Amino acid sequence: MTKIKDRIDKTKLPKHVAIIMDGNGRWAKQKGKPRVFGHKNGVKSVRDSIEGCAELGIECLTLYAFSTENWNRPKLEVKTLMALLVSSLKKELAHLQKNNIQLKTIGNVNLLPEKARKELFDVVIKTEKNTGLTLTLALSYGSREEIVNAIKNISEKVVNNSLKCEEIDEKIINNHLYTFSLPDVDLMIRTSGEQRISNFLLWQMAYAELYFTDTLWPDFDKDSLFSAIINYQQRERRFGKTSEQIEKINE
Repeated sequence: MTKIKDRIDKTKLPKHVAIIMDGNGRWAKQKGKPRVFGHKNGVKSVRDSIEGCAELGIECLTLYAFSTENWNRPKLEVKTLMALLVSSLKKELAHLQKNNIQLKTIGNVNLLPEKARKELFDVVIKTEKNTGLTLTLALSYGSREEIVNAIKNISEKVVNNSLKCEEIDEKIINNHLYTFSLPDVDLMIRTSGEQRISNFLLWQMAYAELYFTDTLWPDFDKDSLFSAIINYQQRERRFGKTSEQIEKINE
């Protein structure tokens, strides 16, 4: 029987995959456990997704780890998530180095507890010369806040006469986003059956293919990832053009 991975066309891989890791709480509830039990078991799915992307040769993977809205969750859950972040970063550093994976982060990370922030930047610095998969963690991240910050920074440059209004284009805006060094998202995956993008990479997902699965995050494994990529490869990406135009380009 052919493995799911073997059905993937390596010449048509998405450059940038983004994942909304949803369903930890519901997974735990189904098992009669507290929500934090789900978060702890979701760590394996994080590793599977990272390894799967690295094995295929995908360039960028961005994980929605903690949104700006998540600060409103119960204090115990937030505290557990931050502790889990610290322990996971410590455990995964050797794995990232071994697999030539570079870690980046986007979001208002200054809001993170000092211990989590220190551990995060330590791993970012230690992996910055790695040249394989670029793994980005969206932490204390909200896309609207990101866009507001970009507008403020651009406006300041206009006021200081270092930038003219007529020079502002998509490239200028992109260069002022947290993700300025990353390509646009090609494939966005959301687990747990929810079908919304929840303030995640709004600008960057303008032409992304959206893939929603009922699988809860702790049950999302490599085969789940590979199935999403196969689904992506079956779609026609036109970017506003007609099917006939795309066919001519590919001839």
